[in-house]
Amino acid sequence: MTERTGGGEDLRMAEAINDIEGYLLWEAERERARSQAEEFCARLPWLTDSQREDVVRHYCRERREVSRSYLERVAARSASLRAEYEGVYRTLRRRMVAGLLGAGVLAVLTLTALTLAVPSLSGSGPGVP
Repeated sequence: MTERTGGGEDLRMAEAINDIEGYLLWEAERERARSQAEEFCARLPWLTDSQREDVVRHYCRERREVSRSYLERVAARSASLRAEYEGVYRTLRRRMVAGLLGAGVLAVLTLTALTLAVPSLSGSGPGVP
C-alpha cells in the first residue's frame, strides 16, 4: 500500500493537471483558428500561395488576440465570483454556527429550567432515596 501524500503535493498535482488542460485547450483553439482560416481562403481561389499564407497568419494572430482577451475577461470574472461566493459562504457558515450554538444554549437553558421547576426529574426531590 502506498501512503497518501500531503496536501501540498496534491495541490501541485492539481495545478499541473490544470496547466496541461489549459495547454491542450489553447492548442485546440489554435488549430480551430487555422482550420477556419484555411476554409475561408478556400473560398478565395484567386489568392496566390503566399497571399493565402498571409491571410491564414493574420487571421490566426487576430483570433489568438481575441481569444486571449476573452479568456482574460472570463478569468477575471471567475476570480470575482469566487471571492464573492467565498464571502457569502463564510457569512452563511457563521450564521449556521451561531444558530446551532444558540439552539444548544436554548436547549441547555430549557433543561435547566425544567430541572429546577420539577425537582423529581433531577432525582434529588423528596421521596427519592
